Formats: sequence, C-alpha cells, structure tokens
Amino acid sequence: MANLRVHNDRLEVHLTPAEKSLALRSADVIVQRDDIRSATITDDPWIWIRGIRRRGTEVPLVIAVGVWKTHNGGDFVLVKGKRQAVVLELSGGEFGRLVLSTNRAAELIDKLKVGAPNDDDPPGVASGPDTAQRGSAPDAETFAQEETSGD
Repeated sequence: MANLRVHNDRLEVHLTPAEKSLALRSADVIVQRDDIRSATITDDPWIWIRGIRRRGTEVPLVIAVGVWKTHNGGDFVLVKGKRQAVVLELSGGEFGRLVLSTNRAAELIDKLKVGAPNDDDPPGVASGPDTAQRGSAPDAETFAQEETSGD
C-alpha cells in the first residue's frame, strides 16, 4: 500500500515494492508543493487518465500504475478499482498531473491547502491557483500511512 506524506515543502508518494514493479519505476514520486496548481476529488478516476501508457501496467477498471505520455510530458497514475481519487495538476517537475486513488481524499486536500486563502489576503479573496498555503507545523511528516490500495 502506497503511503502519501505531506511535508511543508513537498508531497511524497512512497510506492510499495509491488507498485514499483507494476509501474516499472525504481523511485518514489516526490512533488514540490509549489508545483501543485490545483487538486480535485473524483469518484471516477478512470476518466482522468489521459494519453498513452508509456511505462507501467493497466488492467482497465481494475488497476493502472505508471506513467502515461501526454502532449505536455507525462502523468503519473496510481488508480485501483472504483475508489475515490485525487487529481493533482502540476506546473513543473517530472509530471504534469498525478492521479492517485485514496480512501482519504478530503483529508489529503485539506493537508495540502491548495487554493486556500492566505492570512495576508483580504476576506473573501482566495490565493491564485499556483499558491499552496503552508501549515505552521515543522518540516515533518503530517499525513503518514495513507493507504491507496484495496482492503
């Protein structure tokens, strides 16, 4: 089961050995929080998979793990079954989008605070899409042991 960990400066997707094998990838996925433009919760993650599978494994409506090639580069996909998922649009780095199945999507979005109003903004004004608000917690694991695989 992959673990999602939110730090003050980054999001880490720690893949299990089986997921690394299915994705044909040896490293975990690390995304800088400054690169996260938006986050969306979806009940049907399969419609968010775009492009052509470049590296990884796919059994339609069962599992999709790996990198999908798109016009803008590539997307990393970790979708299992018909679970709820989080779609993260990225502005830079290795991928243009992450699609991650998770049982705790709302908690993940809350921890990321994507598009949340800043304390410096006037009331009713939200930050721009390229802004992710930082929590006051020290640079430590704040969202550990996120399960992305089945029961």
